[in-house]
Amino acid sequence: MRREAFPDPATFQFKPWTVVGNYMILSEGIVAFGTPPTPANLREAYSKGIFPWPTDGIPLPWHCPDERAILFFDELHISRSLAKARRASTLTFTIDKDFRAVMHRCSRVRRPEQLSTWITEKFKSVFGEFHDAGIAHSVEAWSETGNLMGGLYGVDAGGIFCGESMFHLEANASKLALLFLIDHLRSRGATCLDSQVMTPHMKALGARDVTREEFLRKLKETQKLDLEPF
Repeated sequence: MRREAFPDPATFQFKPWTVVGNYMILSEGIVAFGTPPTPANLREAYSKGIFPWPTDGIPLPWHCPDERAILFFDELHISRSLAKARRASTLTFTIDKDFRAVMHRCSRVRRPEQLSTWITEKFKSVFGEFHDAGIAHSVEAWSETGNLMGGLYGVDAGGIFCGESMFHLEANASKLALLFLIDHLRSRGATCLDSQVMTPHMKALGARDVTREEFLRKLKETQKLDLEPF
């Protein structure tokens, strides 16, 4: 029987600081450091509401933050401008048609708050295996000429999709891909989406922060429904 790699965040005693090697590291919301991101460990982590977020210079941290950005589908807000863009769009959308291309494009997005991408070659390889196992998924936005113009990827944690990253090469492509995903998830019985941390885009769509306890409770309740989102 496989030994569990992570504690249960619902009962874990989070520490504000943790000694890692020769350093004292801020560890609020972190359940582990340095656990390898194997497909088995990723499966366990996401099922417990934990996700990896590499940080330069320290062993891989595994997070379960005290606040979680969640988009409840019955609270979804689509602005007039986004609704107009959706009506006018000629993009077509697919699920899991080219997971690795989406992840590669996401890794090339440069964000002001990050010095380097956390989507390393190692993560691309491991998440590719995770996708092959049917747990990590992508949404693609295609132009009329068949070019990949936007998309996103994430993980099915047992009925709740945990979004990891998005990219766009055309205005609104990633936003429209997300709306396509929400429609798909709703049709399969899902009621919310985990954005992990709040972003201006997710907030504009109606996402809100919930406590760790509320998120973990929602995750366990959803897992009991045995949904098949993909």
